[in-house]
Amino acid sequence: MDPSLDEMISLATTYQHFVREDRRVVLLMAGLPHRISALLSGESTSFLRRAARKSLGPIPSYEVEEAFRSTVMDGGKRIDEDALQTAVERIDGFPFMLQLVGYRSWNASHDDGVISIDHVKRGVGLAQEELESRVFDATLSELSQADIEFLLAMSQDEGKTLQANLKTRLAKSPSPMSRFTKSAFWKRVL
Repeated sequence: MDPSLDEMISLATTYQHFVREDRRVVLLMAGLPHRISALLSGESTSFLRRAARKSLGPIPSYEVEEAFRSTVMDGGKRIDEDALQTAVERIDGFPFMLQLVGYRSWNASHDDGVISIDHVKRGVGLAQEELESRVFDATLSELSQADIEFLLAMSQDEGKTLQANLKTRLAKSPSPMSRFTKSAFWKRVL
């Protein structure tokens, strides 16, 4: 269950009171960028802006593989090698996808003692849908039309985007959302 923004604000302000009272407390929080931004923008939680922040980068494939395998084994099941490799490829180092693909693949396997390639394929499909609805759509809804145009203009390049190219593309840009579905937008941007 995801806590509400009000609950997070209450937790953070309670923590701040403990700090002011010189109590020995530590607050460790994790969250998706749009949720963190909402929390940090509050007046009563502005002190959190000074807190040390660590962005999680991609998880190396070997760590994804080991975490997936050991979690499955710890749960009393096995996973086919092809299924494991498919999961690792589709997770692509994204921490939230590791959670989603693991959870959905496990559930797809029901009472089977082995997670198969079919279970992982079903799990990946469900995880992708959930990622798009819970993260991508939420992020997209917070973007302005100018933000969307900017991202689409940048997405045309494999690596770095030259400022001159970006300027040219933005000058020619029609309304991008009329050309793309949300899913196509994210596939193109990511």
